[in-house]
Amino acid sequence: MGKDLYDSNPVARELFEKADAVLGYRITEVMFEGSPEDLVATRITQPAVFLHSVISAKCLDSFAPDMVAGHSLGEFSALAAAGALSFEAALKLVYARAMAMQEACDANPGTMAAIIGLDDAAVEDVCRKTEGVVVPANYNCPGQLVVSGEKDAVARACEAAVAAGARGAIPLSVGGAFHSPLMSLAAKDLANAIEKVSFYTPVCPVYQNVDALPHTSKAEIKKNLLLQLNSPVRWSLSVQNMIADGANSFVELGPGKVLRGLLKKIAPGQIFFN
Repeated sequence: MGKDLYDSNPVARELFEKADAVLGYRITEVMFEGSPEDLVATRITQPAVFLHSVISAKCLDSFAPDMVAGHSLGEFSALAAAGALSFEAALKLVYARAMAMQEACDANPGTMAAIIGLDDAAVEDVCRKTEGVVVPANYNCPGQLVVSGEKDAVARACEAAVAAGARGAIPLSVGGAFHSPLMSLAAKDLANAIEKVSFYTPVCPVYQNVDALPHTSKAEIKKNLLLQLNSPVRWSLSVQNMIADGANSFVELGPGKVLRGLLKKIAPGQIFFN
């Protein structure tokens, strides 16, 4: 993961080595040589995805976006790429977030599931009527909304969604109930970490997950980063708002092509460069 960047670009090599120093362990060894099982360890997954995304941006011949956005963890990558956070500060925050979320997962076990083929309002209604903690977590694209919460409640919500006409309800292989009230325990640690780093005015608006709106205010960005922890990711609306504000081409940076696939469903026919 990311080894092609390391081998081919001196900027990437410098940043990967800096990441090892900041974290105090050689994450590059796991990224480049580790097994899939190694990569899903808490202290590896989020920093690794962050590093691949941000370093990909730093290695572009030119990086002058009109606007940026990131899905969940990707919001930290977007903020670093846009200059709202230094590379080192953002990496420290991502690591602190990962460890705080793991603590919350251990204390309040939960899970997530993708509801396919049901409109958002119907899924929201299912969550409201389901006993236990289960909430909309990721508004990914029309017809795909991820729910999050207690394991039994998520299972009941999946059954209810299928009964309401969903084409499918797919359990996700995740470590916990992200973007739900079960993450509240992590808020204090993340808030402390956020206060320890410096924020700057980004070079362009950052469309944040919590409200899908563009932000350049340092105070608003910090507040929204913390709220994101147990609030839904409004990705579909973020993309729609970016298009309404003039976006006509998108570049996805980071491992995989998940966001590209979502964009095709959110805005069919939009120009897209990966």
